[in-house]
Amino acid sequence: MEIWINPACSKCRSAISLLDAEGAEYTVRRYLEDVPSEDEIREVLDRLGLEPWDITRTQEAAAKELGLKDWARDDSSRDRWIAALASHPKLIQRPIITADDGSAVVARTEDAVRDVLKKS
Repeated sequence: MEIWINPACSKCRSAISLLDAEGAEYTVRRYLEDVPSEDEIREVLDRLGLEPWDITRTQEAAAKELGLKDWARDDSSRDRWIAALASHPKLIQRPIITADDGSAVVARTEDAVRDVLKKS
């Protein structure tokens, strides 16, 4: 499994602590440094069963600068949102865990992390 993190994020640190406590095998991706491509974001969204606006941190300064709150949230706007996430990775909600079974979860709660651990 892989976990996308920002080391400065308390939710990310909590998720890693829980993975470590459970002895889980995982790789860490510091997605602000190793920025996911648009295709990787599409794949993760498919695995999550979510749309790009569902994993966008709309309170970030970059979101406000881009005017994201006014962007359409429909199929015709999906690529625009994905491009924004790839160009401004700080907008991506975190942490995101991609499990070996093909699923993924936005692991902001202990329960979400435990759900992934059950599948692995």
